[in-house]
Formats: sequence, C-alpha cells, structure tokens
Amino acid sequence: AEVSKVRTGMLKAFVEGRFELGGAEGATRIVTDAGAEVDEDGSVIALRAVSVDGRSRAHLGGRSVPVGVLADLSEQLIAVHGQNDQLRLLRPAEQRAVIDRFAGEAVTEPLEQYRAVRDEWLAVVAELTERSTRSREMAQQADLLRHGLAEIDAVAPEPGEDTELTEQIKRLAAVDELRAAASAAHAAVAGSSEGDPDVPGALGLIGEATRQLTGSEDAVLRELGPRLDEASVLLSEVGAELGSYLETLDADPALLEKVLARQADLKRLTRKYAADVDGVLAWADDARRRMSTMDTSEEALSELATRRDALAVTLAEHALRLSEARVEAAAELAEAITAEMSGLAMGQAEIEITVERRAVEESDPHAVRVEGKLVHAGPDGVDDVELLLRAHNGAPPLPVHKAASGGELSRVMLAIEVVLAHATPA
Repeated sequence: AEVSKVRTGMLKAFVEGRFELGGAEGATRIVTDAGAEVDEDGSVIALRAVSVDGRSRAHLGGRSVPVGVLADLSEQLIAVHGQNDQLRLLRPAEQRAVIDRFAGEAVTEPLEQYRAVRDEWLAVVAELTERSTRSREMAQQADLLRHGLAEIDAVAPEPGEDTELTEQIKRLAAVDELRAAASAAHAAVAGSSEGDPDVPGALGLIGEATRQLTGSEDAVLRELGPRLDEASVLLSEVGAELGSYLETLDADPALLEKVLARQADLKRLTRKYAADVDGVLAWADDARRRMSTMDTSEEALSELATRRDALAVTLAEHALRLSEARVEAAAELAEAITAEMSGLAMGQAEIEITVERRAVEESDPHAVRVEGKLVHAGPDGVDDVELLLRAHNGAPPLPVHKAASGGELSRVMLAIEVVLAHATPA
C-alpha cells in the first residue's frame, strides 16, 4: 500500500474482502492464531487501510493484526494471474507439472514409488561404476586394510587390556616393597608370625582388653566388651585379607617377562593404529566396514550388476505406471482447458497434450528400457509433456508457444489456472 493510492481530498484508502476459508487448512490456522472471529457462514473479513500520513492499518475478523498476517493469508487464498505467467508454459518441466497437479494422487503415488526405486538404482549404478573404474586403487587400499586387520587379529587385544597390563606390571615390578608393607601391616594386626608373646599385635591386645573387661564386676566396663568383640571381628577379616594378598605376591620373573612381552605387542598396535587398545579395536571395526565396499572381485561386480538390472526392471514398471497415469490425465486436462477457452474468445481453439517417452542411446547413464525402448529416467519420470494448440478448425496442432500470440498464451494460462483450481485452495 502506498500513500499515492489515497484519492485526492480523502483521508485514507482501504480495501476489504470476505473470504470463505473452506478446506484451506493453512488459512484457517493463520486466522485462528491471529485470534480473529470467523462468521457463522465460515467466512472471515480482512481489511487493509492506508492514510495520507503514511500509516497503515490491517484488520482480520474484527481484530487488529500485523500487515504480515494478511500477506500470509493472501498466499493461502489468492492465486494471482499476471502477464508473465504465460512464460511458464514455454518450459517443458512446467507443462509436465501442470498434468501432475491436475492428476493429483493418481500421479503422486506412482511418482513417489518411482523416485524411491530410482534413488536406489542410481546408488547401485554409482557403486558399480566406482568399483569397476577404481578397481586397482581399491584393491591396494583393501590390501592395506587386510594387512592391518591380520596384524590386529594376530595379537587379539581385549578392550581395556593395556590399562590392566600396566597395573599388573607395576604390581609385579614392586613385589618386594609390596610384600614388606603387607607383612608389616599383617604383623601389626595379627602379631608375630613366630608367635612371639612380646609382639601380640592388635588382635592380641584387643583380646587382652576384652578379658580384662569381662572379668570386671563393674557393669559399665562389662558393657564395653561387645564393642571390642566387633573390633576384633573386623581386624580378623583385615588380617585374613592381608594374608591372602601376601600369598599372591610371590616373585614370578617369568610372569613379569610374559606380561611385558604382551604389553610390547599392544604398543606396536597403538603406535600404528590408535592411541590405545580401544581405539585400535574401533579402527578394526571401521576397516572391516570399509572392506565390505571394496570387493572388486568378479563375483562382487556380477552381484552388483544383477542387482542393478533387477532395480532397472522395477524402475521401468513404475515408470510405465506413471506414464499411463499421465496419459489418462492429459486427455481429461486437454478437454477441460479447451472448454474453458471457449469463454475467453477462443471458441474454435483446441488444446492437445502429448505424453511421450524421451528416447536415448545406451551411452546415457540414466537410460532404462521401458517396453523394449531405451528412455531417459529423470527425477520426474521418463515422460516429455507438450501442450499443443489447434488455433481453429482445420489448423494443425502446434506447440502452444508457436501457435499462440502473446495474448492467446495468457488466456491459455488463465484457462489452465481455472481448471487447476481444484488442486489448490487458493
């Protein structure tokens, strides 16, 4: 809206419209979110005003709303037909899109199935091409991966094994110091291993304290006896565990040498493949996954080729279904457009719509055989669609951009918009 739209001598200009929302879900949601009131007949009034001072006002369903709300609503409810619209008719893709919009689900469903199979087919074709053209390079990479896996499998590391070995080596290397500490602690708890009465240990001392208390006639002292018994049980358990620990601390140079050798094997792997054993195992898993895609043997290539050919047959079946749906829709659409043009001063004009498959040579990477003929399998199917216009009785049907003037092109486009009105709520 511009101030220039305000008539001279007036304070403001406004435009108002009543819209029937019908099945336009997007428009209904915009109205609801704006808090507008919908009339009993399901319609809503929108108003836009601009005053001479440049201020703009927008209302929807009796509520003041931002101008952007009316813009969003307009996109849902209004289709604008302008002079440049007819230029879209000159693009083959747009002519095919016209049929697809008109046909609705009859084309949408087979088109989705066609695209899904085509994506899988293209992926297999690309993989087969890569394996065939890069066979030498991929074979070299596979050999390197195979060598690495063989080296790792020969060592057969376990998750976290390097950390466990480090702790074990520390324990074996310091066995004398550990034995001295554990022996001293065991003697302090259980007493001298020779049974020296002068070195009774904590258990002996607690035993003597228990005897002194239980022999007393004082009730308070006797009550402390059970608590000393609990301490004695706990110390007995600690003493037993220290004894068991000491039995495992026998010096074993052979075992230490074996563990050190195992650690050296693991270090060779971690120097080449990852920072630790867990990383080495992750590298091996990734290498196996990569090798599964590097098989360039005749058997693997033959299997891929068989899968490619099977997908091509399925793709051709979906392409045929899609073509048949478009041919049927094209006849109905042409008849409907022709009927509309009679009201646009083109009473003798007639529209024909052809649906033909695009033939290609075997060198086309997207070639697929449909009913015995090689055709181009594009993302929207194998069909080329063309609108033909017979300007009057007896005239040959020609491509619409050749048979129609600029004004006639505009009217053909308008007729198409009217016919396609059922495919959009606008």
